[in-house]
Amino acid sequence: MDVAIAIFPIVLLIYLMTKKNNVPSHKALPAIALLMYLLKLVYFQSEPNLVNATVISGLLYAWTPILIIWGAIFLFKTMETSGAMDTIRQWLNGVSDNPVAQLMIIGWGFAFLIEGASGFGTPAALAAPILIGLGFDPVRTAILCLIMNSVPVSFGAVGTPTWFGLGDQLALAPEVIREISIKTSLVHGVASLVIPLIALQFVVSWKQIRQNIVFIYLSILSCVIPYILLARVDYEFPAILGGMIGLLVTVFLAHKKIGLSHSDVKAKEIQPVGAGQLVKAMFPLWGTVLVLLLTRIHQLGIKGLLVSENPVWEITLGSLGTLGVSPSLVVRLNDIFMTSASWKHKLLYVPSIVPFFLVSAIAFVVFKMKRQDIKQVWLESYHRMYRPILALLGALVFVKLIMAEGDQSCAQIIGNAFAAGIGDKWKYFASYLGAVGAFFAGSNTVSNMTFGGIQDSIAQTLGLSQTTILSLQSVGGAMGNMVCINNIVAVCSILGILDKEGYILKRTVIPMLIYGLIAAFIACLL
Repeated sequence: MDVAIAIFPIVLLIYLMTKKNNVPSHKALPAIALLMYLLKLVYFQSEPNLVNATVISGLLYAWTPILIIWGAIFLFKTMETSGAMDTIRQWLNGVSDNPVAQLMIIGWGFAFLIEGASGFGTPAALAAPILIGLGFDPVRTAILCLIMNSVPVSFGAVGTPTWFGLGDQLALAPEVIREISIKTSLVHGVASLVIPLIALQFVVSWKQIRQNIVFIYLSILSCVIPYILLARVDYEFPAILGGMIGLLVTVFLAHKKIGLSHSDVKAKEIQPVGAGQLVKAMFPLWGTVLVLLLTRIHQLGIKGLLVSENPVWEITLGSLGTLGVSPSLVVRLNDIFMTSASWKHKLLYVPSIVPFFLVSAIAFVVFKMKRQDIKQVWLESYHRMYRPILALLGALVFVKLIMAEGDQSCAQIIGNAFAAGIGDKWKYFASYLGAVGAFFAGSNTVSNMTFGGIQDSIAQTLGLSQTTILSLQSVGGAMGNMVCINNIVAVCSILGILDKEGYILKRTVIPMLIYGLIAAFIACLL
């Protein structure tokens, strides 16, 4: 009964968002959060003070994805209003006006690089609007970007899901983390031979895919081969360097029309874009990538300055908790309602103010934008945020309530039930538990933190390979990005898509399930 009650809100949420007359996320998510709140109090008989503190924590944590989405919308409204996006479209059409080439350049290579540098859902935030500007359908583009953003995720944000989500949380030795890294990259590498093709068929026909299959696989392999090789020696840079190499190779292949169908490439004159003009127009993009790299690569020393959490100023807010601010502007609220619930926000590290708003502000100067244009950017980005704010407030409260109470949490109840019911066949299903974690939390890192310990315990109890099971957990957290409610709401918000979250979820769940089958097959070989 505990398992049935714990999983009921998830099943109901999926039903509400995927039924014929689906309930939009900005209504469904707050309603499900309220239901979870009542179940925690009435059925699970959780301590009321802790439940209320968890709600406050969720409402505060929601502002992390809210500000990221807002920043991404703001950046692209800046590019649209300034005319920079028109120049980029012109250049991309000059490289190749073949739609498959454009999808692989932006939706695969560019997104791969951005995931490696930042994570936090920024690949879809940056790639999807560019593709929309090239004339692709918004809903289909959203689906493509969600599916494509899976292979690099285990090494996203400079490898955070692997070295922090698993390594630090489970106190694993460096050689164990490296073995997990190698196995994770191999599973993703095999999946990459299938998953991008599934993503492409949502936007272009199978005929176009077949005609350009050589180019597609050359583009895939140009990212994945460096990615797998780097994972053998390092678990921070596979996605960044793999994406960077792959993006450059993919642009070169498209420019030379290598592997592209000639019948798809229209013979038309396109005004060339000068190098200086292109560099200037792409400043918001390369400026964002540059800032992300500078602030994510800890060897440069800047990251440490931005994430220092030791408070330099604290004030007690009575029973509400203790509010503290560090020199790096890491804001924390500890002991909410005198419980273990807490909240923190790394103001300068979470990709919102830096880099999105910062780069946009510099772009105002670079593009010499008028005051009325800047006002237009502010107003349009502000009006786009109403529904996402409601949806994400509900989503994060729901997630925090599911994960509250540690070993007694609903997340743990569900995870333990899966493991107990499946037994020694667990290697076939381990990745799906990771995907469930990502569905809840919107993060491969959080999925690894939540279920890594369970996966490790199951591996030891059943005599399975620890590194194989933990690599499947990490792969699952990555493939779960496709169905994560936070990511779906984010990309819909950025593209201005209304009430299509359920429609998208029904279509991304199938490639996610296929991904898990591939992971299970490779696990048998490993």
